[in-house]
Amino acid sequence: MIARKLQTAKYVAADLLGTALAWTLFHVFRKAYLEPIKYGYEVGVTFDAHFWWALLGVPLFWAGLYLSIGGYSDVYRRFRIKELGQCLLISLLGTVVIFFALLLDDEVAGYRYYYRSFLALFLLHFGITFTLRFLITSRTVRRVHARVIGFNTVLVGGNERALAIHQEIEGMPKSPGNRFVGFVSVNGGDQQLGNTGLARLGKWTDLRKVIGEHQVEEAIIAVESGEHAHISRIINELEGTHVRIKIIPDMYDIMAGSVKMTSIFGAPLIEVNPQIMPAWQFALKRLIDIVFSAVALLLLSPFLLAIALLVKTSSPGPVFFRQERIGRYGRPFRIIKFRSMYSDAEKAGPQLSSATDPRITPIGRFLRRTRLDELPQFWNVLKGDMSLVGPRPERQFFIDRITEVAPHYRHLHKVRPGITSWGQVKFGYAENVDQMVRRLKYDILYIENMSLAVDLKILAYTVLIMLKGDGK
Repeated sequence: MIARKLQTAKYVAADLLGTALAWTLFHVFRKAYLEPIKYGYEVGVTFDAHFWWALLGVPLFWAGLYLSIGGYSDVYRRFRIKELGQCLLISLLGTVVIFFALLLDDEVAGYRYYYRSFLALFLLHFGITFTLRFLITSRTVRRVHARVIGFNTVLVGGNERALAIHQEIEGMPKSPGNRFVGFVSVNGGDQQLGNTGLARLGKWTDLRKVIGEHQVEEAIIAVESGEHAHISRIINELEGTHVRIKIIPDMYDIMAGSVKMTSIFGAPLIEVNPQIMPAWQFALKRLIDIVFSAVALLLLSPFLLAIALLVKTSSPGPVFFRQERIGRYGRPFRIIKFRSMYSDAEKAGPQLSSATDPRITPIGRFLRRTRLDELPQFWNVLKGDMSLVGPRPERQFFIDRITEVAPHYRHLHKVRPGITSWGQVKFGYAENVDQMVRRLKYDILYIENMSLAVDLKILAYTVLIMLKGDGK
């Protein structure tokens, strides 16, 4: 963990220093080349207050752009072609923004010199930052190939396919980065890997425990690709663990185009794509969450106070209802809502509510119908426990019951839970486990089709439900 943070710090420092150097050289270019052509005489290179303020802000702007597209994520899994593409994109976008924000009012001899100014800034920034990133990434790639850096990997299965892929990866002169910690068996007979000295860590049903104990980062599923039901169950078991999932393909998978080559030196594997949305959309989604929630809490504070008074005077008990729910990657957090039930509502244990539930207070019925009881969750969004849009979080008690009939529920833990969701818009509050399972289909569809446009549609429908009071 410390090593990864240091590696991330290297990229951040390289970007800050590189962009500062590029801006300084660009400032010299303007003073020594552009301004003499404009004024007809030599202009001394001076560093005034405007330069120093820009030298403070411009590198932070560039670092924010790199952060928004995932430039500081998976720092041990970066490769040089990816650096080239990201640096070209960021250099172009950032140069356009800086040009229109800071440089368009420069006095130049003619409009053609604007092009030269733009090109100079683009080439300086791209040349310096890409060179620094290329050097850091190249060193990392060499250390991965030399097996200095590795990613703890577990093989799921111990049959001939597992044995073959283990021997292939271990025999590669340049390692793809897999550091095998052991294997888990899928059936009682797949024990061939044990003869190689690789530790048997249990059965595939023990995967979640194995991942936690051995800090596993990758899992390679080595069962017959025709066993779709078994593969599906294993993937469901791995969901929500933040582990990269790869499957050994057969020739049909290769001919069908399912196998995408990500490394010249790696073994041909199908990776279950962990990227739901591009990194820049995730960053923008989080920014929207923060800004919208902060503004909502500020502007709605008088309204929230009025609701709080109504809740307090309607029945004895606290204004807010707090409860442990399960969030992203299966991590628990405390959700906060306006209390809509009497304070002893769950004295008999965890229960779901219904439209005619006598535990709901009169004001609580109105709050639930208009979704106003959810408004305090803007605080959960600000803290990072939740998002504006995402699958509704559940209690572990009901998750255990849902996964008995729908193991794919764990797919929901890929993302932050939300105040509202596609399933919530379609079904409202679930009254039983069957309704939870039916709602699950829409939440999984949301995850597989996540985008900012879909979020806006769900938010729009949620507002309509609140205005009409149609919430169930």
